[in-house]
Amino acid sequence: MIRQSRKLEHLKYSMLLDDGPAAAGFNDFHLVNNCLPNLAWQTIHVNTAIAGIDLSQPIIINAITGGAADVMQVNQELAEFARLTGTAMAVGSQYSAIENPTAADSYKIVRKINPDGVVFANLGAHVSPEAALNAVEMIGAQALQIHLNAGQEIIMSEGDRNFNGYLSRIEAIIKKIDIPVIVKEVGCGIAQEQAHALVGVGVNAIDVGGTGGTNFLAIEAARGQLTLDTEMLSWGIPTAISAVEVVAAVAPKVDVVVSGGVRTPLDVVKALAIGGKAVGIAGPVLKIIKQKGLENAVRWYENLVLDIKRFMLLTGAATIHDLQSVPLVITGFSREWLKARGFSVEQFAKRKK
Repeated sequence: MIRQSRKLEHLKYSMLLDDGPAAAGFNDFHLVNNCLPNLAWQTIHVNTAIAGIDLSQPIIINAITGGAADVMQVNQELAEFARLTGTAMAVGSQYSAIENPTAADSYKIVRKINPDGVVFANLGAHVSPEAALNAVEMIGAQALQIHLNAGQEIIMSEGDRNFNGYLSRIEAIIKKIDIPVIVKEVGCGIAQEQAHALVGVGVNAIDVGGTGGTNFLAIEAARGQLTLDTEMLSWGIPTAISAVEVVAAVAPKVDVVVSGGVRTPLDVVKALAIGGKAVGIAGPVLKIIKQKGLENAVRWYENLVLDIKRFMLLTGAATIHDLQSVPLVITGFSREWLKARGFSVEQFAKRKK
């Protein structure tokens, strides 16, 4: 019951709290207009693939919660949204259903509503390979997300305090299940060093989960009625910077998903231009469903994809792959960070198709 209560509070505060306070960093990344795109509108395609899983569009709905009867309707609405838009969807952490099988229905509803869709299972890195297999089979998942959330856990009074052995646990899970494993941070970002380590144990894709989006440190502080200073709430790697670090470390061998404060069509296009194969969005989808209803949420999403295609045309990119060759100028704090870390920002600015 404690874990179920936590899920309800996560949902409540994800609706109440704003993004940030740290920025995702996309404002430091600038695409160069191509006045001679040499493209026809009908030749622009937004399909992509993650770890061998074909996606009709480069957006994954990263579900926020699950595991409590009272949030089943939320997952039902998200699943219906995913079905109507053709997007992939990840469920929230399934550990509550591993502990208490009666909670499994709040996850199974996703597959019931969207039987033919792309659905990702989700667990923390501390679980056993058997629990991972259980989570995958519970919803007939095409991939398993393993989330990393040390920052969130240490703010929770009931959170984990021992993060030893995560790499070996992830490796054991990979050996146990026969679908792709995606490792995801939940808001503090992934650096190139840890990306290298994850690839070394066989991870199939990495979701950078940087700062700038739904802030789970702030959510846990609100849950526990704690006062955290801005330095703690801003901890982590801005999403756009984390994307550069991870793409440089693992691509093209391992695919990269960019999440954490991806809020606009241009954010999506920039994330893909950095080298992401897809982006993850959670908070905005849930908020618009709750505030304006499912029909308006679907219309919002259709306009989002339309604008993504518009920006692609304006850069001369007909495909997601083409976007990764268009010039991208990096300025400001992101430029300083990346240069200090040994990345060539000039290489991005001088790219040619």
